[in-house]
Amino acid sequence: MEKFSIVRSHAVSLPIQNVDTDMIIPAQFLTSVSRGGYGLNLFKNIRQGDPKCALHLSEASGAEILISDENFGCGSSREHAVWALREAGFRVVIAKSFADIFASNSSKNGLLLVTIEPAIIDRLLQDPISKEIEVNLERQQVTLSDGTVHAFNYDPFRKECLLQGLDDLDYILNRKSKILSFRSSQEPQRFYRTTEGAHGE
Repeated sequence: MEKFSIVRSHAVSLPIQNVDTDMIIPAQFLTSVSRGGYGLNLFKNIRQGDPKCALHLSEASGAEILISDENFGCGSSREHAVWALREAGFRVVIAKSFADIFASNSSKNGLLLVTIEPAIIDRLLQDPISKEIEVNLERQQVTLSDGTVHAFNYDPFRKECLLQGLDDLDYILNRKSKILSFRSSQEPQRFYRTTEGAHGE
């Protein structure tokens, strides 16, 4: 997984509440369990139903930041929704709130989800395309084009994984020696003995 540090990009607005995973990537395009081939159909139904959608604008090209409303990513747990966003070039989604399962899938696939003050998001959503925004995960700050800085909270574990470019398995494997050392230190305190094979030797 690609390491995440700082993203500087213009942003595309999607002023819709309760954007569910079927709106992100419609079910008819879920023809595989492997990644790839989803980006072109991102928000397919929304784009077809709304000719004024900001995603149609030429200025939207190359945007790495998406701005939306509350409860983004609700609905089914399909990981394809995150794959589609990443394949389309988005690395950050800024919204008022996110569905829990979508948030978990996002952090495992290099997509940063950010929540800042609702009033700020409402202001950003008024413009189809926002000027350059900087998102700094290390500092947990969003800097807008007017120079204002807005802090955001982020889970420490997910933060470390994104900064290091690690998924859950990578995170565990990187700590194998510490895990084995801890297990060995606990061995004398057990009322039973584990086999040598249990130590991963």
